[in-house]
Amino acid sequence: MKLSKIKELLAEQKSIAFQLPNGDLVPNHFHVTEVGKITKNFIDCGGTVRNEEVVNFQLWNANDYDHRLHPEKLINIIELSEKILKIDDLEIEVEYQGQTIEKFGLDFNDTNFILTSKQTDCLAKDNCGIPAEKTKVKLSEVNNEPCCAPDGNCC
Repeated sequence: MKLSKIKELLAEQKSIAFQLPNGDLVPNHFHVTEVGKITKNFIDCGGTVRNEEVVNFQLWNANDYDHRLHPEKLINIIELSEKILKIDDLEIEVEYQGQTIEKFGLDFNDTNFILTSKQTDCLAKDNCGIPAEKTKVKLSEVNNEPCCAPDGNCC
């Protein structure tokens, strides 16, 4: 989700809820402790120089159970960050404390902001010999004709 989209969605909400990939909700007394721009400059395993930028939200739970972040307050934090940090309309990445700091993508399901799982990937598969992924076929879908029949499926 891009920054412009979350601001649009927040403007329509009365409250904010974030849902983890397993369906659990982030406790509603969470804080957004950071809104920032992360720039990553790197070289992939194929030698290509790459640059990525994302907007980072960091969610944090404290023991102040009476705290509730309202949508208009988060919009104000986002707009201040855009102005001061010169943030463009970038994709959002959300950090949240799991067993370590976990990073998520962001989506919305008409009620909650959904923290989506992210995956690592090789960006230079064609340069480092990674074979193309083979199509998986269920054996139950393979025709069960005898293999030795003249019109069988094994020859």
